[in-house]
Amino acid sequence: MYLYFIPLLGAFIGWFTNWATIRLLFRPLRPVNLGFIKLQGIFPKYQQQWAQLLGDTVATQLFSFDAIRTKLTDPEQIKAIMPVVESHLDTFLREKLPKAMPVLSMFIGDSTVSQIKGVLVEELHHLFPLLIGQYVNNLERDINIQQMVATRISTLSATELEAALHARLRKPLQALLWLGAGIGFVIGIVQLAIVLA
Repeated sequence: MYLYFIPLLGAFIGWFTNWATIRLLFRPLRPVNLGFIKLQGIFPKYQQQWAQLLGDTVATQLFSFDAIRTKLTDPEQIKAIMPVVESHLDTFLREKLPKAMPVLSMFIGDSTVSQIKGVLVEELHHLFPLLIGQYVNNLERDINIQQMVATRISTLSATELEAALHARLRKPLQALLWLGAGIGFVIGIVQLAIVLA
């Protein structure tokens, strides 16, 4: 009679094993000495090593200052900001410069302002990629992506990460638990068939 509980016991063991595995990713936060072994959650135990590894991975494989430099200095990107630049130049040449230098406004008319603006816009087309490239070079020199990522991960709270993981992955984690129960149930059925055969 009790043999027919084997599939249910298998389902419970499969579900419990997956639940314990998920739980042991983060718990216990501090090492617990069980005599012959020390038990600690995988994330808290290896957090510093993972921080360094992920920092290295992000800095070398996922993030590239060269890609940012290329994107920002792309002629299409420069062309896209030029209407704003032209508008500011127009305001500067027609309103601010005459106020700052009233004598100059007596010698400069609309055609001269348009010529100056055209020359400046053309020069800025060439200057912007150089300025942006230099700016990105300075960022690359001053910002250590590997260190930023490693520091952020090493200071993460395991409980916050666990809560975020459960909040965002609730359905997949539940599916994993039920998968364990299903596999355990099938194994229990097979065991029951072997015992009854």
